Amino acid sequence: MVYSFLNDYSEGCHPSILKIMAETNVRQEMGYGEDSLCVGAADLVRRATGLDNADVHFLSGATQANKIIIASALRPFEAVVAAKTGHIAVHEAGAIEATGHKICTVETADGKLTPGLVDAVVRFHSDEHMVKPRMVYISNTTEIGSVYTKTELESLSVYCRDNGLYLFMDGARLAQALTSPASDISLKELAGLVDVFYLGGTKNGALLGEAVVINNGELKTGFRHNLKQNGALLAKGRILGAQFMGLLADDLYFENGRHANRMALKLADGIANMGFCFLSAPVSNQIFPILPNSLIDKLSLDFGFYVWSTSSNDTSSIRLVTSWATTEQAVVTFLLKLKSLI
Repeated sequence: MVYSFLNDYSEGCHPSILKIMAETNVRQEMGYGEDSLCVGAADLVRRATGLDNADVHFLSGATQANKIIIASALRPFEAVVAAKTGHIAVHEAGAIEATGHKICTVETADGKLTPGLVDAVVRFHSDEHMVKPRMVYISNTTEIGSVYTKTELESLSVYCRDNGLYLFMDGARLAQALTSPASDISLKELAGLVDVFYLGGTKNGALLGEAVVINNGELKTGFRHNLKQNGALLAKGRILGAQFMGLLADDLYFENGRHANRMALKLADGIANMGFCFLSAPVSNQIFPILPNSLIDKLSLDFGFYVWSTSSNDTSSIRLVTSWATTEQAVVTFLLKLKSLI
């Protein structure tokens, strides 16, 4: 295989993060997220988000974060609303259901939820014989690469607050969302519109880790107990703190996202110029070109990617994902190979 476009976490971590980890490696620290690195990184998160009173917790991965956040927020009879394509509904092996909570899924055209789509679910669950929708789960970027605009998030936030729903944003690829050319919202603006979200590190240059930011005071109580009970309160929490110290210094978090987007959009431009269409508009580091199956089979001999969905009898969409470490040469090599096969 010449190059893998399977995901944005195939590489290790950004060299500057590795440098911080090496420099602090033999320094003795407190455990369980009470070390100076986690404390310092949490302060950087609060400064970046403008949420001075937010609780910040560092978890090892996105599925773990999604499961613990949702289970911590909801009572046993309460449910979470998500797009049918949402990560919690498709790619988490029933983690949410295993906590006893139902996911009410919604068909969407672009992977994004709207007040109208959520309201239909709320109105349907009308009495105590049914689960009670209490949280709305959204991903930014979504699982098909789309991003929420400021207007979309504002309207969804207002709806949730008016109807007593928590708004939770999965931010595994939040850096890519905020640096997308389709985005018109800042991190500080976004942070004030949701009850809880996280800054993704695993898919943005860290070895591992997500920074959970709890904005709503109702969700703060007992969260560390939930972390411990679910095996997420790491004795060596310093490993996560060090990485977010690196990511949030000198704009690295956003620069990694910008680079991943640039490489993906360069890929998308080249593919579009060859006459191919896309499953969804390319605006972030996940793109979904629709190609003949015969062409996909030949490309897969040299490149790694997922076949995403069937478009017709002889065409399918594939997912190409770029990362903070994707080189222009890798992009050029793919485009040259594709052109040679047409």
